[in-house]
Amino acid sequence: MQKKMETEKNKVKLTWAEKIRRWLNGKFLTEDFIVKQSKLLFLIFCLILLFISNRYYCAKKLTEMDNLKKELSRRQNEQVDLNARLTKISRQAQIEELLKDKGIELTKGNTIVYQIEK
Repeated sequence: MQKKMETEKNKVKLTWAEKIRRWLNGKFLTEDFIVKQSKLLFLIFCLILLFISNRYYCAKKLTEMDNLKKELSRRQNEQVDLNARLTKISRQAQIEELLKDKGIELTKGNTIVYQIEK
C-alpha cells in the first residue's frame, strides 16, 4: 500500500511535448502497464496479422473464382457452337450431299419402315 502511495506521489503531469518525446524515445515501452500487458498486446498483434493474411487469401480466391467463371462461360459458348455444327453436319440432306460429293451411290430406301412392338 505504501508503494502505491509513493508511485502516485512520484507521478508528475507531463506536457504534450514531453509525452511526444517519450513516445519517440521509446520510453513508453518501459511503463508498468505496457510491461504487464505485453502478452496481451502480442496476442492482439498476432490476431491482426492473421486477419490481414486471411483477407489477402480470400481476395486471391475470389479472383481465382472469377477467372474460373469466365473460363466456364467461354467453354459453354464453345460447346454450343460445336453442337450447332454437329447438328448441321448430321442432317440427312447434308449427309446425302456429302455422299454425292464423294461419288458414293447410296439412295434412300423406298420401303416404309414399320415398328414392331412386342
